[in-house]
Amino acid sequence: MMTSGPCFRLGTNAVFSFCAVVLVWGSLVAKAQLNDTFYDSTCPNATSIVRQVISNALSSDPRIGASLIRLHFHDCFVNGCDGSLLLDNSSTIVTEKDAIPNVNSTRGFDVVDNIKAALESACPGIVSCADLLAIAAEASVNLDGGPSWKALLGRRDGTTANVTLANSALPGPNELLSSIEAKFVAVGLNTTDVVVLSGAHTFGRAKCSTFVTRLYNFNGTGSADPTLNTTYLQTLQQLCPNGGNGSVLANLDPTTPDLFDFNYYSNLQLGNGLLLSDQELFSTTGRNDTAALVNSFAADQNTFFNAFIVSIIKMGNISPLTGTSGEIRSNCRQVNGASLGSYSSSDDDVLVSSI
Repeated sequence: MMTSGPCFRLGTNAVFSFCAVVLVWGSLVAKAQLNDTFYDSTCPNATSIVRQVISNALSSDPRIGASLIRLHFHDCFVNGCDGSLLLDNSSTIVTEKDAIPNVNSTRGFDVVDNIKAALESACPGIVSCADLLAIAAEASVNLDGGPSWKALLGRRDGTTANVTLANSALPGPNELLSSIEAKFVAVGLNTTDVVVLSGAHTFGRAKCSTFVTRLYNFNGTGSADPTLNTTYLQTLQQLCPNGGNGSVLANLDPTTPDLFDFNYYSNLQLGNGLLLSDQELFSTTGRNDTAALVNSFAADQNTFFNAFIVSIIKMGNISPLTGTSGEIRSNCRQVNGASLGSYSSSDDDVLVSSI
């Protein structure tokens, strides 16, 4: 593990140095007992197996990458990164999939099932569902044009779910920046992580229902959100007419909707943030700190990519189960030895929350 070495700046306007990446990486490994060689002897092809299944899925579903990274996010914010989001209803589990931020919204569980089946075929009982999500997040970003990194692994799966916490801990699309920051701080993340991880909205989709109040009756004013670019507002109003179908999809990034790049931040500079929680990063009065980060990432893609690696690894270290805690589920939808209840929530919806 590298803990020292040359420190130099990356990108023309970099705010994160190579040294910072190395030091944060090293400290997180030590803290959580996770490492990037965890399956080298027990399931050496784990990463390539996950990547291949996602690559196949992308051929018919270009937004699956955004959906899979969102599962990692929504898992880690509730009970830590333990795969609890993946559990279906059973005699002992009330699924987090039915929480307000997740129901008819989180998707990609069928692809998770396919990944798990492939892993179980190659190395049964070895790779946890929580680690599966971490590997899938990296593969999803990289396959859609983003950076690559060695995911830190060694998590084990939880045996409980917490739908109550899922209802309160996950940031929503219409939350103010201060509220989102508080939810990040509660799990050990900071304002920089808010801005960086929100950059995952550089790909994916959202429903009209998640932002329509910005178009017609913002904060009960009867008018549109003044931070919205007027041309973009007209485009969104055509897509989402007042009183229209709230399930219609809009691209989170109107410029390159299926690529993981830095255009999310230049969109914010132009007033083209789709969700209130997006535009808040740049337009909140008095928040020069978040606006400065947006400007830095908009100016240099490498700066954003390097920062994203740091923050996504940091997020993946939220209260993992390691050692003999938890278990390695053979089926990501159920605790080992349990029988499934009836779970009927839709698996065909879209990314709507704050990552």
